[in-house]
Amino acid sequence: MIDGVQISSLKKISHPKGDIFHALKQTDNSYNGFGEAYFSFVNEGAIKGWKKHTKMVLNLIVPQGAVKFVIYDDREDSRTKGVFMDVELSPMNYQRLTVQPNLWVAFQGKGPGHNMLLNVASIAHDPSESCNAELGVFNYCWS
Repeated sequence: MIDGVQISSLKKISHPKGDIFHALKQTDNSYNGFGEAYFSFVNEGAIKGWKKHTKMVLNLIVPQGAVKFVIYDDREDSRTKGVFMDVELSPMNYQRLTVQPNLWVAFQGKGPGHNMLLNVASIAHDPSESCNAELGVFNYCWS
């Protein structure tokens, strides 16, 4: 586990007219405020990333499909510097992945067709508080 990353089990409620998937409550210990919520889709096999936010806390949930998230820690003062962590989320592994600022994140669609994730972000999107890197910058094998 990387310092600044938390995985939280989430509740699913079965309902004959359509299931309910919980995401984030203000009373959850990983709640860091609310800025915006958005959905992102990633096609099977496609990889998005690397991205590092300097202020935003990510709360990532996958209610449809399957998405593999990879987090990389390059923080100089971190005891987990140089560590990769990966986790695959889906309705079958329904959890929330919380990622604190200054960690690199990339993700890959693992399910067939479109895979959907929800990010409940702690702040509204601000392009000046994040940076991007090409996939090959870090030595991670995606296969």
